[in-house]
Amino acid sequence: MQPRIDKMVEVKLFAGRASQYLAEKIADYYQQPLGKLKIHQFSDGEMQPVIQESVRGGYVFFIQSTFTPAENLMELLLMVDAAKRASAGYITAVIPYFGYARQDRKDKPRVPISAKMIANLLQAAGADRIMTMDFHADQIQGFFDIPVDHLKSDAIYIPYLQQQDLSNVTFASPDVGGVKRARTYAKHFERPLVICDKYRKRANEIAGMTVIGDVEGADVILVDDLADTAGTLCRAAEILMKKGAKSVKAMCTHPVLSGKAYDNINNSELSELLVCDTIPLKQESPRIKVLSTAKLFARAIRNTHEHRSISALFIGG
Repeated sequence: MQPRIDKMVEVKLFAGRASQYLAEKIADYYQQPLGKLKIHQFSDGEMQPVIQESVRGGYVFFIQSTFTPAENLMELLLMVDAAKRASAGYITAVIPYFGYARQDRKDKPRVPISAKMIANLLQAAGADRIMTMDFHADQIQGFFDIPVDHLKSDAIYIPYLQQQDLSNVTFASPDVGGVKRARTYAKHFERPLVICDKYRKRANEIAGMTVIGDVEGADVILVDDLADTAGTLCRAAEILMKKGAKSVKAMCTHPVLSGKAYDNINNSELSELLVCDTIPLKQESPRIKVLSTAKLFARAIRNTHEHRSISALFIGG
């Protein structure tokens, strides 16, 4: 339960090594320097985070995405545990990209529900609150028994798109599971929506895809939550162009971009891929444009500390 703490209680922002680049921008918007934290590394790879200033009784925010390698998650857990043992008043794990979220249900025999396991680990470590952006599935919030601030990237993308000419745009979902996400944009801008229905033989390999809807002569914008190998987005762009689309762009929140993702994008029909900075790009690409989440997270952190609404940060909130 969140304690009744007034606005004079000190706020401490700390960065994990994986998200140092983003945490610095968040701290700039928050107008407060990052706290002093050092990660000692033993020769075998074991980590020991050392918080180098007092956090007793304070509001503590640890900023760390949990993309691969798994050490990023372990580092976050150890930082939270260190703050708990240092008598921090309230600990929030700010996880711009929540890793292992794709395994959110038991869809075949003898597999883990990893998203639930990660939720358990964060709570066991001592986190009092989670702040994240665009879970792979909204219901992952229910895996936690502590408050979850689930920010949406449409608070970043919609203002950006409002500056563009959308008179010929059709929004598209690259799969059936993302229809709700794409419909948010289609409804907001009062534009058509089409669906690309895919099926897979195995993970990261698409067996087939069908377009539901008309894209003849349209400038299509594909909407997704993450791009891993980018195979789905590139395949969808190819099929949409064959169906008569004038151009195809895509936007996704989390640029996982593993394997041959950059080659796939650069050699695809996609004219542009918009992503957020929840995960750092491994390399530059003329087709990839990054929009920052820093201002949104800074505002969410301030609203949390001051007991103000988080939903006010949502489009239409």
